[in-house]
Amino acid sequence: MSHEHRLRFKTLVMVLLMVVCANTGDLMLARGMKQIGNVEISFPGLRQALLSTIQSGSIWIGILFLIAFTLCYMTAVSWADYSFVMPAGAFGYAVQTMLAIVVLHELVSPKRWIGVAMICVGVLLVGQTKPNTTNPGPGVTGL
Repeated sequence: MSHEHRLRFKTLVMVLLMVVCANTGDLMLARGMKQIGNVEISFPGLRQALLSTIQSGSIWIGILFLIAFTLCYMTAVSWADYSFVMPAGAFGYAVQTMLAIVVLHELVSPKRWIGVAMICVGVLLVGQTKPNTTNPGPGVTGL
């Protein structure tokens, strides 16, 4: 397997982990905040929301998954171009939309679905490019 194929494979695996961790983290944060309820914008309301947030298991699980996302993201951009990793990770928006429907029972309008489809097409286009254009890899010297 060539260096470029190995790089593409490990980058795509890391992007997949990014998507899973980000979506799980966001979902758990949303679930936790729905359990807490509406936050009143006042000192007592914000104080109560902060205390409820600190005591929420869902919020803490969400935070841990978002930390894992950050570690995966940092690893991926150490190997591949930012302009590859971030658009490829945008596939998570499609996953988030599905999770919002299935888990949070949200309604998604046709316009949103069109936007999600456009994002998926963009992800497919980005996925066809080289993951790293700035660093030729080991054993390759510049001119």
